[in-house]
Parts: sequence; C-alpha cells; structure tokens
Amino acid sequence: MTPGRFITFEGIDGAGKSSHLEAVAAWLRRRGHEVVVTREPGGTELAERLRELVLHQAMDALTEALLVFAARRDHLQRLIEPALARGASVVCDRYTDASFAYQGGGRGLDAAVLGGLETWVQQGREPDLTLWFELPPAIAAARRGAARAPDRFESQDLDFYARVAAAYAARCAAAPARFVRLDASGERAAVAARIEAALAARGWW
Repeated sequence: MTPGRFITFEGIDGAGKSSHLEAVAAWLRRRGHEVVVTREPGGTELAERLRELVLHQAMDALTEALLVFAARRDHLQRLIEPALARGASVVCDRYTDASFAYQGGGRGLDAAVLGGLETWVQQGREPDLTLWFELPPAIAAARRGAARAPDRFESQDLDFYARVAAAYAARCAAAPARFVRLDASGERAAVAARIEAALAARGWW
C-alpha cells in the first residue's frame, strides 16, 4: 500500500493559502489517491467546538494554546492518523507551526511550553511537507479587510502579524527540508504552479 502523506498549509491570515487547498487535493486525486482535506483548529466535532471558542472567546495565551492542542489531539486521533494509516493523504489548513507562530510569536508564549505540548500531543507526528505562504502583513491586512469581518486573530494589529511572520520564518529555517516557501504576493496561477512543482519534485505520487 502506498503510504499516505501529511501536507500542511501555513501562513498569516490573508496570505491566500486556503484558496489552494482544494487545488492540491484535486491534483492528488487526479493521480488516483484518496485525499482528506481538513483544518486546524477543527476537523472533528469536538475540535470544531473548540475552534469557535479560540476564535471568538477572550482568553489568555496559555489557555488559547491549551485549547488549540486539545483540538489537535482529538483531530490526530479521530481523523489524521486513521486516514494516514489507510494510505490516504491529508491536506490540512494549519498545524503546529501555526501554534508557534500565533501563540508563540504573536502572543509571546514561551516556546518551551509549546515544545512540550507538541511532544506530548503529537507523539512524533510531523507533516511530510509544509507549504508556507509568505506575505507582508500590510498586504495580508488589506486582503482580510476586503474579504470578511475579523475574528480575534484577524483583528490584531500589524505588529502582532509581524511577530507571527517572524516566527514562521524561524520555523522554516529550522526545518528547510520540510518547508516550501512560497511568495504569496504573486499571481495565483504562479503560486499554484510553484506548489505543483514542489509536489512533483517529492516523487511521492
């Protein structure tokens, strides 16, 4: 059986990553693979309930991180691990890099706390490939403002998003074999072509 692959999409709000999720899933399905598309926080009934709290209920950074990792634990147990075990590929909008970026970089939570939660909750499950959509915070803010009403994260200022972006850059630098850095300010077709090239280069499918 061909092993399933775990692909994550990362980037600040407004970077445009979500618009490419289904395109990647379709690319994989055309090659005959089962694909599960999901998101974090979310992906299961419990995790979606926790998502609503995280996005809309006021709380401190540690509480926020604990809820995100609780949602991740349920997501892993009930959806991600079973899908990978049967050979499906999982395409996920955000994963633990987002926790280090938002709760760590953005909120200022100690990276050692996040690292402990990462080890405890994930039990070694890391993405096979992470697509990082890099976009200047000011451009992302303009895109968000034109698209929707903001949640607790999207209402944060540019300084917050600058810290989030810097944390993403640090995660990318620490795991260059896993990350593909994408210039999300380019035309959608150009970004899509780079994604397909990155998938094809892995030689997994």
